[in-house]
Amino acid sequence: MAKLPLGAGQKPNNAREQKKDNKGPRGGFAINEQIRSREVRLVGDNVEQGVYPIAEALHIAESQGLDLIEISASANPPVCKVLDYQKFLYQQKKRLKEQKAKSTKVVVKEIRFGPQTDDHDYNFKLKHAMGFLKEGAKVKAYVFFRGRSILFKEQGEVLLLRFANDLEDYGKVEQMPVLEGKRMIIMLSPKKAK
Repeated sequence: MAKLPLGAGQKPNNAREQKKDNKGPRGGFAINEQIRSREVRLVGDNVEQGVYPIAEALHIAESQGLDLIEISASANPPVCKVLDYQKFLYQQKKRLKEQKAKSTKVVVKEIRFGPQTDDHDYNFKLKHAMGFLKEGAKVKAYVFFRGRSILFKEQGEVLLLRFANDLEDYGKVEQMPVLEGKRMIIMLSPKKAK
């Protein structure tokens, strides 16, 4: 069954037709006849750089057996490259993958205390915090005040400062103790290995 062209007010009925209405196929870049501008700025290795009418730019790409790819539609005139479209998409994916690999994920581990934590619990949590900082994770330690225990704010602050002091060989204080609602929080980040 032949498909009729979309009339005014009609919506595309499948995803493929919708994507074609958006800018370009899969990659989000307009190519060849999808470029709507009258003039384009050509850049790249295999062309003489400059502003060309769209017909001439398409002819240059076609004569080399390559595609005209609009890489910056917001520029005036739009910037285009003459490349193989599949190769271009592959390079884009590769570049994104490299950027993702370079970006480091910051892990934040939380350690919770009560305002009257005893020495055994304190030492147990201190040992865990040392391990987290050695692994390169940040540590967010907080004292949670339940009910009337908010009266012991000073005790909570002393506990967190003692905690930071005991961990000074492993991490540095990023944020001093701050009371946020029913929690008093301190942030520690790992020291860089020398």
